[in-house]
Amino acid sequence: MSSSSVDLFCDATRADPYPRYAELRAQGSAIHLTEHDAWALPRYADVLAALTHPRVFSPVDRIAAVPEADRDIPAGTVSASDGPDHARLCRILSRQLARPAIDVLTAGVHKRADRLVRELVARETFDAARDLARPLVVDIVLGLMGFPAATRDSLLGDAAAAFDLFGPADARCAGAGPVTAAMSAFLEDVVTVDAMRPGSWLAATHTAAGAGEITQEEVVPLMFAYTTAGMDTTVHGISTAIHLLATHPGQFANLRNRRVTADQVFHEALRFDAPVQAFGRRVTRDVAIGDTRIPAGNRVWLLHGSAGRDERRWGKSADRFDAYRPDADRHLALGVGSHVCAGNRLATLQARAVLTALARRCSRIRPAGTPERTLGNVLRGWERLPLDVTPDGRRTARRAGTRTTTVGTPTTSNADA
Repeated sequence: MSSSSVDLFCDATRADPYPRYAELRAQGSAIHLTEHDAWALPRYADVLAALTHPRVFSPVDRIAAVPEADRDIPAGTVSASDGPDHARLCRILSRQLARPAIDVLTAGVHKRADRLVRELVARETFDAARDLARPLVVDIVLGLMGFPAATRDSLLGDAAAAFDLFGPADARCAGAGPVTAAMSAFLEDVVTVDAMRPGSWLAATHTAAGAGEITQEEVVPLMFAYTTAGMDTTVHGISTAIHLLATHPGQFANLRNRRVTADQVFHEALRFDAPVQAFGRRVTRDVAIGDTRIPAGNRVWLLHGSAGRDERRWGKSADRFDAYRPDADRHLALGVGSHVCAGNRLATLQARAVLTALARRCSRIRPAGTPERTLGNVLRGWERLPLDVTPDGRRTARRAGTRTTTVGTPTTSNADA
């Protein structure tokens, strides 16, 4: 049996987990984490296999890293269900997040993103996490959910805390328990059927309960799933993509010159630095992973972040950000199979809108000072991401009534400048 004493949840590891992931991948397919009495699956093929076999690697009951943390995770959420219950709950979400519904939103999302980017670029210095990614995503998602404007501030900052429940029973997890309990109470007491905008996401949960598709007891957990999963993961995914473009100017030039698409940039960013680094599962029967046998009932920790850097899957360039990578969209950051992220189309649309607007309105973006990481048990992203940008001279010239043939910094190489 291969084991490791590495603490995946200490601040030093959360700040830069990838060296520890490489050590675990080198050890084997399944490594017992003595610090947490759980099994880590660090390799792409094994994480993929686990995600595509949810009856064996079940999300029910044991999706945190340790037993003590499981008790605070709300029962009946989409992420903590499986089988017919999971399918039934997902049907409610899928109607709101299916391709036709997202297509209707496309023009409006691009318009919002472009307007916000235009305002920020005029300042030439701004925080891409706090001024751009977060307000755009929060405004769009909370609007679609149908929260009354007066209640939205009560939720901001609380949604991210839910992800700290999935780690060990540490200080972050302890702090998240009361926050998420208060959030559930808020959803039950304030977000009532009468308070919701007709046709909104959360109104759909009440409608489904009225039609007998879900029980009344499942309404709040389903709303909880919408609220927690819909914002911070997308915010971190977008801000990470922006940071990578700012630190890889050759890649930004390729996006500006349409040698790569915004979707390619976003998926490569998700592969390279996943916003959700890991999730827990329990094995429902004895299972062999590589040459290791894990007994039924044990919990396993699926390392999505490590899978995205697995050289067995991505080759020698696994640790390099490269938007030209042809199969980056095969990453596992948004899940796979029945547990694929329901909001993946909306997240991609929002990222596409932001990155396209930046490429259109900036000739250059670069870091301005030291960015600040979010150190969560599961989430990984940027709390602060200060940028300096150079407005696109072509647009400035058009506003001044002149013409220019400037097309931005050309490049034909995959290498970063």
